[in-house]
Amino acid sequence: MNVAIIPARGGSKRIPGKNIKDFAGKPIIHYSIKAAIESDLFEKIIVSTDSEEIADIARKAGAEVPFIRPGSLSDDNTPTAPVLEHAINWLNDHGEKVKYCCCIYAASPFVTSKSIQDGFSLLSQSKASTVFTVTTFESCVFRGLKVTANGHIKMLWPENKLKRSQDFEDVYHDAGQLYWFDSDKFLKSKTLFSEKSLPLVLPRYMVQDVDTVEDWETAELLFNVCKSKGLL
Repeated sequence: MNVAIIPARGGSKRIPGKNIKDFAGKPIIHYSIKAAIESDLFEKIIVSTDSEEIADIARKAGAEVPFIRPGSLSDDNTPTAPVLEHAINWLNDHGEKVKYCCCIYAASPFVTSKSIQDGFSLLSQSKASTVFTVTTFESCVFRGLKVTANGHIKMLWPENKLKRSQDFEDVYHDAGQLYWFDSDKFLKSKTLFSEKSLPLVLPRYMVQDVDTVEDWETAELLFNVCKSKGLL
């Protein structure tokens, strides 16, 4: 059985109510659930939450909420892996054997059914432990700067001062949208990243963090542009 698990705790500090806050006219979690449904890959789409309000909105969007996540897995410092482990074990214990699992983050309005499908194809046709979305840094990280204690600017790597940006290899970062994995392998390793992980590379215009109010406003602007051009 293929299962999508969408972690969506309540109690966000930087953006209150983040996982169900209105984004371009709908609760932001709606987009993750919609993409999972439209991928046509899952027997179950589960939202793991500690919030009855989030649970209600998730069910209305088409997801299942078969349990309320325990408080011990719902604080600011809880990483994703234990939340996924709890959900998979709950399903297995209730006779729902999980083969492949896709973790889709709740605040991922740019996630698409095609990305979900492409990630599954990459995982199932390889020996990868996980497949997750990445994109390139917008600027060359090797020419990065920092502000010193006295307020001046200093290069992180001064030896790169005279090198051109195009002379460096591309560097990628986690796009924060989805992770595909074999559940049995995950339950043994309890990690979403290893040397056997494979990247699903996304264009930068399809990636935007939504961790701050400024992020949120930028994401909505970018989302509306992508929608107008038929990219979403």
